Formats: sequence, structure tokens, C-alpha cells
Amino acid sequence: MNKNKLDHIKESGFKVPKGYFDSLEDHIMSELKLKELTNSTSGFKTPDTYFDALEDTILNKVSEERETKVIRLFSRKTMVYASGIAAAVLLLFGLLFFESKPSFDDLDNETVENYILNENIDSYEIASLLNEEDLIEENFVEFTIDEDVVEDYIFDNLDVEDLY
Repeated sequence: MNKNKLDHIKESGFKVPKGYFDSLEDHIMSELKLKELTNSTSGFKTPDTYFDALEDTILNKVSEERETKVIRLFSRKTMVYASGIAAAVLLLFGLLFFESKPSFDDLDNETVENYILNENIDSYEIASLLNEEDLIEENFVEFTIDEDVVEDYIFDNLDVEDLY
């Protein structure tokens, strides 16, 4: 059956692009030239006995014991310099940005009283802070207090337990 069908085929069934055989010779010649260039020498030459002695020379170089230099990344000297510079920079920024100086006007009376009570400061220490101009008798004589103010202060600030 197959034999009968093959006898009647008049076309081969293979198709070739147009102009294929026109450029075939040029294509084959370029392939041959490329193979000739790749088979030729690369331009690098090794000595005749290079690979015979290569293993011995590598082993000799590796087996030699050399004293290696160890350079520490963070030595004590560099750490001292770095910490000194960091402290100076922090101090500079601290002085530039925090220039507010405390004054006596900002203090509350309650804060001063608590400090004197908690620090156990006696009258002699307070007197040593005052100079003679502060202790003039005229400063104390001219000062008058109304009875109403004293009475209000006692009622507001003192407990009955403190009076006993």
C-alpha cells in the first residue's frame, strides 16, 4: 500500500528559500576562514617545561613560612583619639545649643525652701553667703508685714500638728 502512494509523488516536499544557493558559497567560505583563525595560535606561549615544574614551584611558595604583619583595625591609640574627638564635638554642640543659664527669677519659693530643708543647711552657712551690705539693719527695719498677710500665710501653709 505504501508502495503505491510513493510512486505517484511528483514533488520532493522540501522547500528552499529564494536566493539560498546564491549566498551558500559565501557562507561556507566565511565558516572555513573562521575555523582557520580559531585553530591558529592564540599569541600566548608557555615555556616547554613550564607545566612539568609548575606543581613544585607552587608547593615551595606555599610551604614557605613567612611572618605575616597583623594590623589591628582598632588600636588603643586610635580609640583614644576617636573618643576625644567625639567628646569635643558633643561638648561644642552642648555649649552652642544649651546656652540657657539658670537665674534666681526662675526659681520658685517652694523649690528654695525644699532645698534648704532637705540639705540641712544651718544659719551659719547661710550667713557666710551674705555680705555686709545685705545685713544692714535698715533693710530689716523698713520691712513691714500686715497682720492679715501673716494670718493668711499661717492658715494656708501650716498644719495644726506643726504648732505643737
